[in-house]
Amino acid sequence: MDLNLLTLFITVAQTGNFRAAADRLGVTRSAVSQGVRRLERHLGRPLFQRTTRSVRLTQDGERFLEAISNPFGEMTAAIEVMRDVEDAPHGHLRITATSIAERFLSGPLIASFAETYPGITLDVTVSDEEFDIVAAGFDAGVRLGEVIEKDMVAVPLTGDQRQVAVATPGYLARHGIPQHPRELTAHRCIGWRPLPETAPYRWEFERGCPRRRLIGGSSSVMGGRSMWRSSRRLPPTTCS
Repeated sequence: MDLNLLTLFITVAQTGNFRAAADRLGVTRSAVSQGVRRLERHLGRPLFQRTTRSVRLTQDGERFLEAISNPFGEMTAAIEVMRDVEDAPHGHLRITATSIAERFLSGPLIASFAETYPGITLDVTVSDEEFDIVAAGFDAGVRLGEVIEKDMVAVPLTGDQRQVAVATPGYLARHGIPQHPRELTAHRCIGWRPLPETAPYRWEFERGCPRRRLIGGSSSVMGGRSMWRSSRRLPPTTCS
């Protein structure tokens, strides 16, 4: 094994960035990236989680860095430690999910995961805030496809998700049933926003015509699934 790879690994861990590590070592960013991949292949496990914006050590990477931080007299022992790590998945897995995905992650899915992988401690955080999940220390995230960064590795968990407009029977009895999306601007709509400082999500309607976006006038805005209880779906409309 090329011992220069260890110097490269430590530099990337210290700088948290391939380009900064390349500048410090006087090599190209490509050389740093290729060197890290060679070291990971040699050890048989990933040492970094990376995107185009940030690089973070995995748990195995943190263990390896700690083992080789004492100078090179312990390098051989450190490599053997990594090779002897058990093959079964183990460690702490942090996942962030939006409130929309909360029900998908709950119940049987979590229970079956815990039974299948007893060596993994699962930590799930539910948040609708958009942020860099790697920089925030998460291992994975469950997000709507439209908000996933292009440089992230994404795997679909469900089919396409649909949204529908609903209203309580009492409201429709008092105010009537809208026949076209534009009529909703005259109704008291309940919108949703992920955070207090963000604008309400704009409703999108699409049925054999160009997509329309709007938010109902005089709307009160709130979050959570409680707004859908005791409601019924509005009938389909046509666009004109």
